[in-house]
Amino acid sequence: MVLTPEEWVRQHVVQFLIQEKNYPLSHINVEKQITLNGLKKRYDVVVFKPNGQLHILVECKAPEINISQSTFDQIAQYNFKLNAKYLMVSNGLSHFYCQTDLVAEKYEFMQEIPEFSR
Repeated sequence: MVLTPEEWVRQHVVQFLIQEKNYPLSHINVEKQITLNGLKKRYDVVVFKPNGQLHILVECKAPEINISQSTFDQIAQYNFKLNAKYLMVSNGLSHFYCQTDLVAEKYEFMQEIPEFSR
């Protein structure tokens, strides 16, 4: 694996989820392919609940990339397929957290994502 700037962010996000939010490593999945509108895409990180339901979807960008509306549009598009309750976007310097309302197709910003609970 090449340690690109985005990979550095991804590895730090995984450590944050494990060490700060107490998510077990076994509940975290990194860089898997999904098909979205007939196109093959890759999500950065997902976190599952103990029952296997997708809980958190994470989009990582390199530190020099500003997080913009297009970043949120990208993660929202992925989430139409994945249906995570929470979204996280990080470039390693700035971090944003949202709770999704899948019925109304919107998200609400939060101060932080919840810690792991059974």
